[in-house]
Amino acid sequence: MHFDFRSIPPEQAYKLVVASVVPRPVAWVVTQDREGNVNAAPYSFFNAFSSNPVIVGIGCGPRSPGSPKDTLANIEATGQFVVNLVSAATAEQMNVTAIDFPAGVNEIEQAGLTTAPSAVVKVPRIAESPVALECEIFQFVPAGHHTIVMGRVVAEYVRDDCVMDASKFYLDTPKLELVGRMHGRGWYARTTDRIEIPRIPLADWQARQK
Repeated sequence: MHFDFRSIPPEQAYKLVVASVVPRPVAWVVTQDREGNVNAAPYSFFNAFSSNPVIVGIGCGPRSPGSPKDTLANIEATGQFVVNLVSAATAEQMNVTAIDFPAGVNEIEQAGLTTAPSAVVKVPRIAESPVALECEIFQFVPAGHHTIVMGRVVAEYVRDDCVMDASKFYLDTPKLELVGRMHGRGWYARTTDRIEIPRIPLADWQARQK
């Protein structure tokens, strides 16, 4: 069945996309306002888009028409943010930070989490997260009622026990036990169910055709 996005309501197109583009990594974004008040919120319109420079993108929707969410307002104000990745052990706490608390409430404290200083940016990371990407704003891209926040990653924290060989920049990715966003309002996937499909060199593929 084909669905023509030119003729269906945007909310229905959204339902189709989030039910089919899965799993999506979750950006657990920490920001600060100019006074230093910390905000944390998860976003599943997120991914990495470039390697040199390293660029990540987050789709931020409005809190209400004409009113940006705290995440976007804080990034616009300070130019910095931290993307924490969500492990299975922190998924429930991540869900707490998704509650629509009133402005001024510290979501990190509400979820029973703690912060740790970042290495480069002023915004702290979530100490319980196994990975944190420290970002400076690269570009804001308007996209309908969303704003795509493109961030340049200036530093990355990885929990020590998940680093296999720091000199070779090898990580133990399975040990991170990250989760991804699935369909509906509450479905997530673990990254512990994996299949390995090695890349095929051109010469090997050509040899198979003979």
